[in-house]
Amino acid sequence: VQLVESGGGMVQPGGSLRLSCAASGFTFSTQHMSWVRQAPGKGPEWVSVISSGGGSTYYADSVKGRFTISRDNAKNTLWLQMNNLKAEDTALYYCARVPLGRLWRDSSGYVPPKGYWGQGTQVTVSS
Repeated sequence: VQLVESGGGMVQPGGSLRLSCAASGFTFSTQHMSWVRQAPGKGPEWVSVISSGGGSTYYADSVKGRFTISRDNAKNTLWLQMNNLKAEDTALYYCARVPLGRLWRDSSGYVPPKGYWGQGTQVTVSS
């Protein structure tokens, strides 16, 4: 199983970034997928989750209206479009598989175990 994030970088407040996550080694289309972030010195924070088919999504209140999660099951790829970035969005961003069997209704706010994460991509928002 491999999850490889990309697209991070440094951006000014108000700017945008699009993160990508390339998945392999498992049946991508059968698993709900999440984005999780971790700022220096803080615990992991759930950001968003998308259902296996892509038809349903949830967002943390802190990013709602600014971030959009999406996926393409034919390409085994997950994305996170981040607009109107703020300094408090600075963190290492991870894509993560939601363990099989976890119900969709229980996936909002759920941080998967670290073994289900990729290696992360750094997002820094600074003027």
